[in-house]
Amino acid sequence: MSLAFDPVSAYDAAFTGKITHVVDDVGGIEPFDVAMWSSEPDWVDRELFIDPCDAETIDIGCGPGRLVGALAARRIFAMGIDVSKEAVRQTRDRGALALLRDVYATIPGEGRWSFALLADGNLGIGGDPVRLLARVGDVLVPGGQVIAEVADRGAGLVHERRRLRVDGRLSVPFDWAVVGLDAIAGVAAAAGMRVVSTQTAGGRHTATMVRTLP
Repeated sequence: MSLAFDPVSAYDAAFTGKITHVVDDVGGIEPFDVAMWSSEPDWVDRELFIDPCDAETIDIGCGPGRLVGALAARRIFAMGIDVSKEAVRQTRDRGALALLRDVYATIPGEGRWSFALLADGNLGIGGDPVRLLARVGDVLVPGGQVIAEVADRGAGLVHERRRLRVDGRLSVPFDWAVVGLDAIAGVAAAAGMRVVSTQTAGGRHTATMVRTLP
């Protein structure tokens, strides 16, 4: 009997360029867009994630590092974290700083990051966006901002069990979530944050949040 294809190994394989799809818990299938994440940032990336950051920035779930690399090129101190060794390797190959690290583990510079990015749907990491945002708030300076990509209005808040299908091989299920523009204010509030702005570019959406003062 072969060992289960764990999600981290599936991400590692996906980031090497293997054909990969996301399979949700009702059988829906969509492409896992490794090519986009491995390319250089486009104008939408720049408008939503890169241009707003003018101080220390951490990219959570950085993947192959297109955002971290672009920030480093602007001489912004930036660091990516990811659970995928391959993602971290590719980010470092861009000349950017990246660590193999889970967001719930100790992160260097906790409490001193001015911006935290949750791009490409990474607000869904772990399936509990309230817990994730509360954790991200811990790494920020007072008044620091989270810039999170969200789904379109009407998506609500959806909890899923997803799998990755890499070259026809399925991973074991893992928890994920989707948060829409219509649900982000409530999710943020439950995490001790508030939405200060939203932005749309090229059909993608972000919400910028700050920690609520006690």
